[in-house]
Amino acid sequence: MNSTTSSSHQKRKKIMMRNSVRPEKDESLVAQHGYFKKDTSSKLVRFIVFLMVFIGGILTGLVSTSQRSTFNFDNYYKIYKESFQNNATDCDVIEQKDQKCGQIDCLSIENIAHPKELNHGLSDQELLWRASLFPKIEGYPFKRVPKVAFMFLTRGSLPLLPLWEKFFSGHQGFYSIYVHTQAGFVFQVSPDSVFFGRQIPSKEVMWGDVSLADAEKRLLANALLDFSNERFVLLSESCIPVYNFQTVYRYIIESPHTFVESYDDPTRFGRGRYDRHMRPLIVVEQWRKGAQWFEISRALAVEIISDYKYYDLFRKYCPPPCFPDEHYIATYLNIFHPSLNSNRTLTWVDWSQGGPHPSTFVGENITEAFIEKIRNYRKQCWYNSKRTSVCYLFARKFAPSTLEPLLEFSSKVMGF
Repeated sequence: MNSTTSSSHQKRKKIMMRNSVRPEKDESLVAQHGYFKKDTSSKLVRFIVFLMVFIGGILTGLVSTSQRSTFNFDNYYKIYKESFQNNATDCDVIEQKDQKCGQIDCLSIENIAHPKELNHGLSDQELLWRASLFPKIEGYPFKRVPKVAFMFLTRGSLPLLPLWEKFFSGHQGFYSIYVHTQAGFVFQVSPDSVFFGRQIPSKEVMWGDVSLADAEKRLLANALLDFSNERFVLLSESCIPVYNFQTVYRYIIESPHTFVESYDDPTRFGRGRYDRHMRPLIVVEQWRKGAQWFEISRALAVEIISDYKYYDLFRKYCPPPCFPDEHYIATYLNIFHPSLNSNRTLTWVDWSQGGPHPSTFVGENITEAFIEKIRNYRKQCWYNSKRTSVCYLFARKFAPSTLEPLLEFSSKVMGF
């Protein structure tokens, strides 16, 4: 084979080799293109899966948040409903009414606005928190008749209860009654008494101790649970009314002022009880003294039971011979609301004998003239910008032996 033929043969061989490579390249491109298609499809699938997981995560989060909200509501509801009936933990009124609740809807507006059961299981902290809730919406979603809450701070029973029964008779719906006794005392009255079921959960109280002021706050907080209570009167087992219910109710409800005795006493019995550790929140010039037996409005009652900052100062720095019940509310109102206070009490007492306690009256002291003297106070006082001799609506201290003569004179002298 000559050189020309050999050269021609080699050229044909190279062309064939090139031709045989092209299909491989084409197949490779097809295969690679197919891979691109598969890869794009795979990415789309992964994106869809990711999107579904993302949406699922959002839904799971919403459900979790909802569950947490329900849990918080349940916790709040547990505290809320305990204010209104006994053994509330067994009463699930959201889904059903059981034997504990009977046929009462525990979340009805009537039961929320006017709780009937006082024997709740709230701690003092829970009670004060619940009582401090203040609606911001003006008006009420129910017919509201403003009531006067009569709060009795007693050691035990009420020896003058028949007199008070006579006083309240025929005026249901215009008053509420709350009784704080010593811890463990069972306040027993007949089921037809207006005092039946009106004992609140009570704790031990010591005279002159801060526990006395704690009991006052406890009474206020329980009374605040009833949204119709507009005014709050603190009384003892030795107190009596000296006017009929209509006069007392009108006098209190129609006054824009609170009746808390608050005055500056420069002696050792006043400023002498001030502790300089109360500075700078309370300075001696703001320090006030007054009778324990007060009458206050709803708005001020909410403020007093909500205050921890100033009250803690009295708890720490007002031990005997400083008495928180004589200084705390008087000083607090003097600092924050002096214009809303009349600076006088509605409860008459006789301090003429001197000593740490006022005079106690017995049966032979009770005469028509004696009661009339209390009713028509000769020194007069200010009421709604006018001078009046009707300055005291209540009086103390009256022994159990005064009950019979008081009942005898109540109709003729006191008007009930």
